[in-house]
Amino acid sequence: MSFQPQFTVSARLLRELEVIADLKARIAAATIQVAWVPQLAKDSRQRGAHASTAIEGNPLTLPEVRALEGGTPLPVHAERSQREVLNYLAGLRWVEKRAKQAKPVTHEDLFRLHRLLATSVMDQGEAGRYRTMAVRVGQHRPPASEMVSGLMRELLAWWNGPSTEWSPVLTSAILHYQFEEIHPFADGNGRAGRMLALWELYRRGFDTHHIFSIDEFYWEDRARYYAGLAAVSAASGDLTAWLEYTTSGLRQTLERVWLRVQQFAAKSARKKTVLRPSQERLLHLLRDRHEGLAPAEIWAALAVTKQGAAHILAPLLKAKLVRRVGTRKNGRYVLG
Repeated sequence: MSFQPQFTVSARLLRELEVIADLKARIAAATIQVAWVPQLAKDSRQRGAHASTAIEGNPLTLPEVRALEGGTPLPVHAERSQREVLNYLAGLRWVEKRAKQAKPVTHEDLFRLHRLLATSVMDQGEAGRYRTMAVRVGQHRPPASEMVSGLMRELLAWWNGPSTEWSPVLTSAILHYQFEEIHPFADGNGRAGRMLALWELYRRGFDTHHIFSIDEFYWEDRARYYAGLAAVSAASGDLTAWLEYTTSGLRQTLERVWLRVQQFAAKSARKKTVLRPSQERLLHLLRDRHEGLAPAEIWAALAVTKQGAAHILAPLLKAKLVRRVGTRKNGRYVLG
């Protein structure tokens, strides 16, 4: 037998893929040979470490994760909470290096990654070895332990072969789901599965600068994330709804990255743009409105006068964080 994912390329999925492609192109064009890309990558790495471990219940805040990566110990938290974050960062660094190597992914690669992520933070089982026990995840009962090695062999065969025929946006989500469905390790599968999805994007050249992490999207609505995973079984293995959910998450993630790219670019300009709360609020509003906002809609949303809106918009227009489209009379404002 072989692993053959089942899904339909729906109209919604196609729309999300089109928007993702456009955002990816804009981000790529804006990050060619610029000095602040390492800062953006560091920010993304820290956000990913915080989000992926927080999904599993880690109590560290994003500022604490930033401090921990910078070498500052956090005596108020348990050693395990800190170890989970440091393990994630070590696993991510390994994946970044491994993704550059044009060779098939093996069982040993998965064992190495799991050891990096799970050593000293497992409640059961052994880091870097497939489970030898039955496990249960909520209502989900993963396959028996004696089936794990064979199922993972099939998944790796698909990942190293047929998956390359599809967009990495889709294959990363399929890989993520199937890994969680098999649940090959006794513990630490959530972090490992999300890391594999990121690895697929890296190895296929989707995020060459490593400047985003979709895990923030999953963390902000964990209930929907877990429901999305569970819904595949309820749909008899059909992955369509899961792919629609994950592509929506990736699109929203890239929209945030585009906003951060613009902010970093503005800060690096000769005259730095210091955003006021009203300007940050407007940028967030525009991020969620692809068609933009008319002037009157901006006045209403920010509860300001026409003149007040002009003062808010002027620095954003100058820094090219916002642009106007359409005629002077009927124009709308969109992200730059």
